[in-house]
Amino acid sequence: MSKEFPKNFVWGSATASYQIEGASREGGRAPSIWDAFCDTPGKVEEGHNGDVACDHYHRFEEDVKMMQSLGLKAYRFSIAWPRIQPDGKGEANQQAIDFYNRLIDCLLEHGIEPWVTLYHWDLPLSLQIEHDGWLNKDMVKYFEKYARICFEAFGDRVKNWITLNEPWCSAVLGYGIGAHAPGRVSADEPYIAAHHLLLSHARAYRIYKTEFAHQGGTIGITNNCDFRYPLTDSTEDRAAAERSLEFFLAWFADPVWKGDYPQVMRQRLGERLPQFSPDERKEILGSSDFFGLNHYSTMMASEPKEGQEQVSDIAGNGGMIDDQNVHLSNDPAWQKTHMGWNIVPEGCRDLLKWIDQRYDHPIIYITENGCACDEPDKESALNDVMRKDFYESYLRGSRNAIEQGVDLRGYFAWSLMDNFEWSFGYKRRFGMCYVDYESLERTPKSSALWFAEAIKQNGENI
Repeated sequence: MSKEFPKNFVWGSATASYQIEGASREGGRAPSIWDAFCDTPGKVEEGHNGDVACDHYHRFEEDVKMMQSLGLKAYRFSIAWPRIQPDGKGEANQQAIDFYNRLIDCLLEHGIEPWVTLYHWDLPLSLQIEHDGWLNKDMVKYFEKYARICFEAFGDRVKNWITLNEPWCSAVLGYGIGAHAPGRVSADEPYIAAHHLLLSHARAYRIYKTEFAHQGGTIGITNNCDFRYPLTDSTEDRAAAERSLEFFLAWFADPVWKGDYPQVMRQRLGERLPQFSPDERKEILGSSDFFGLNHYSTMMASEPKEGQEQVSDIAGNGGMIDDQNVHLSNDPAWQKTHMGWNIVPEGCRDLLKWIDQRYDHPIIYITENGCACDEPDKESALNDVMRKDFYESYLRGSRNAIEQGVDLRGYFAWSLMDNFEWSFGYKRRFGMCYVDYESLERTPKSSALWFAEAIKQNGENI
């Protein structure tokens, strides 16, 4: 028999600035690394870009009313750094402050709690060109100044902050395999970029907790991770599955919750893995009020056999392949999304339990979970049974984790509406609301209507 989720469970949906805002040359906004990446031939499907996207910049009031009609209690969005500081380090752009103030006020007027991500990958291009982006430790001071501007401008109303979205993607996809902006390919740069991302997160956290404690909000970091089941019950495969999770999630979570990188990474990488100074370790340890988790899929992990290739594609989310030395595979019985990602709701439950055990029972929010469906036309999109079933099964797995003692306090469906899906352009649809990219009309899909009912019943229908 179904039962409700905990009282005050946060039911929300999520987006990101570059994926929905558009207005890329309006309001004082300067280019981001994603604008440049999209302009690079062959990097994004069909040469798509975020110039218009969903035009949320001009249509946010319509979008907030749509959120209200679905009963959303919270909305997670990101602020575009190149709007706030066009050069990434100068004074704030008042036009950008005004835009986000209007959005935040509109959300609150409609009874929706804003959850704000400071960085969702759209780095000001000038910081990349002039300072090598996240490879430069000076990014810590630039991010500190940017964060302070946001806390000062919006913190009187925003009480839930996320510093970074998925730094694993910024480091690995951006600096390791070149699939995301800034499009660099290297075996070593991901570890350097990751280090500076973590230090930047910690600095923003400490600034908030010291200078803005009077605002009374919470602040954390959101990491992404797919779960890994051992292919067999052998000691080697169990170790491979654990190692894969450590190279994926613990790489970014261990410094925050334990004060340093996982021991297995130290052993395997040696001097290639940066060191935290004693002061840096002190600053980063405990620098998150909650554990933000973006979760989409699961794979099988095993110890590679001689001559066996390791899975190194993006869909495998393998991290730094040669370093972790894990073979990833799929159970042929698993259904797949349009991204080719496996649908394994029990993996969500077991990842939540893994986090709960490793990090001593933290407060957790699922800040993204969702499903890309093949929707060639509006009719098929609106009847998105696969997405509805995905949400329902993953929420059921989440509730099961809660019943087993995991302190999960909220769930944000990705995404509020179809949008620019990074290197896939507009060829993948994750939205619970359909977007006609010609007219820009929005229409809630059946999954959105189901989700609205779930919110109304606090999950009793799941």
